[in-house]
Amino acid sequence: MSYLVLARKWRPRRFAELVGQEHVVRALTNALATGRVHHAFLFTGTRGVGKTTIARIFAKSLNCERGQGAEPCGECATCLDIDAGRFVDLLEIDAASNTGVDDVREVIENAQYMPSRGRTKVYLIDEVHMLSKPAFNALLKTLEEPPPHVKFLLATTDPQKLPVTVLSRCLQFNLKRLDEAQIRGQMEKIMHAEGLPFEVGALGLLAHGADGSLRDGLSLLDQAIAYTAGTLDEAGVRAMLGTVDRARVGALLAALAAADGAALMREVEELAAFSPDYGQVLDALADSLHRIQLRQLVPGIGGDADDAAVDVAGLAAQVAPELAQLWYQMAISGRRDLPLAPSPRTGFEMSLLRMLAFRPTAAGEGAVPLQQQKTKSPVRAFAAPPQAASAEPASPAAPRRAAEVPSAPALATAVREPTMAAPIVAPPAMAAVPPAPAGSPRTLRDADDWMALIAASGLKGPAQDLAARASFVGYADGVLTLALPTGLEHLRNPAMLGKLADAFAGSLGAPPKIVFDTVAEGADTMHARHARARDERQARAERDFNDNPTVRRYMQQFGAKLVPDSIRPADPE
Repeated sequence: MSYLVLARKWRPRRFAELVGQEHVVRALTNALATGRVHHAFLFTGTRGVGKTTIARIFAKSLNCERGQGAEPCGECATCLDIDAGRFVDLLEIDAASNTGVDDVREVIENAQYMPSRGRTKVYLIDEVHMLSKPAFNALLKTLEEPPPHVKFLLATTDPQKLPVTVLSRCLQFNLKRLDEAQIRGQMEKIMHAEGLPFEVGALGLLAHGADGSLRDGLSLLDQAIAYTAGTLDEAGVRAMLGTVDRARVGALLAALAAADGAALMREVEELAAFSPDYGQVLDALADSLHRIQLRQLVPGIGGDADDAAVDVAGLAAQVAPELAQLWYQMAISGRRDLPLAPSPRTGFEMSLLRMLAFRPTAAGEGAVPLQQQKTKSPVRAFAAPPQAASAEPASPAAPRRAAEVPSAPALATAVREPTMAAPIVAPPAMAAVPPAPAGSPRTLRDADDWMALIAASGLKGPAQDLAARASFVGYADGVLTLALPTGLEHLRNPAMLGKLADAFAGSLGAPPKIVFDTVAEGADTMHARHARARDERQARAERDFNDNPTVRRYMQQFGAKLVPDSIRPADPE
């Protein structure tokens, strides 16, 4: 007796049996209930999420012998024939193997004839993006104005390849990838119905391996049942998938958090005995780091209970958030670079050693290079960011400044490159302009008063640029005299002058009359002051970086070279 695979045996036959895709089901059931059924539908989404299944259920709803509606009976001859794939008025066309214009012309010619058995002739074209351009052109007219007894149901995994002319003629529904909980729940239902024993952890592994596709998940379930001889246990599924015990992932992270290189290498050695897929191990590391980061930054969010093998709470308290970001970036980069490594194990070990180059310290201290522990580091030309001499020390309770620890992408770049780019150095805080007392007009005597007036005005865009480049000449009897360097006369158009006057009215008590004079280059303007301040911050950042002992040691001991013009002061905000 032939065996029917689970993906076919448990294929949904009614809308109510579908897993997920509620947004599509709701739209289709409402259309069927009201009789407002469009003539062309396009279902998009990744493999195994229900595109052709929904199309078949829709065809049953249109042709059920007990009447059109959202709930086909599933018992009449039409419903049974559609389920069995032998209903003559449901024509399923695989566009991947019928791509030519002649195939489409045959469809168009047959569409003119009335249905043989049902009320509606339904054309289900799967992987429709595989049709050739002439085939699409031949289909367009019929797709836009088909006979009243014809419905087109198109399905594709790659809607970007469809012509806009096709998309505009269809109602489009994007089917979502299923999450692991949905796939695991359907697997549990099937295992109970089949009367087979299972471990919940085994189904979780299979759901994760399904990667959002229920059909792929059920195929894996079939394979796992055969592999474990009908007793679905977690150990057997791990062996089949080549995955590792999450407890080993937790042990790797614990060794990294403790900066214990010997323990880390022992864990790698034990791991190697299982001949794992090292790419999957790096994926598992990245996944655990994601949970750790959620615990640190958004407490209460994330499935910590599902990851009991990894001490998420303990690692979240031990590892600095910046370090978790850095390790995550290194795990992702290591996963990508595995094919380039001399061997998968070598690439995996180098990814871990790269993480080992940084260790957590006391709270608030951030990541420290491993050389400071008098241990040889696998990372050359990698400097910890120097503390800017001009930066104000933070109080113990204050949050750590973003400039103290480089971002994960910047650090990951430094690891890959043989030269050393300078980290950002924080500039001194800029003094805020005190507001004028309420009800009293602001005085304008000199350039400093003029700068304060601009800062308090809230100007934006071209009007702010005009004020920043103008120098103060005088203010008397409601007349504000300014000066612009030669060549900038185009800035003082009537619209900009009106915006300046309106912006200054609140501080001066009334809109001033603004007149202009010419001035030589080098006048004291806000633009010039900002340029001088920017140059001073740049010079201070370069001086602080070059004078830092850590930077000097890396240049002397490891031959690190500073990337020219790579030092940038941090944004004041």
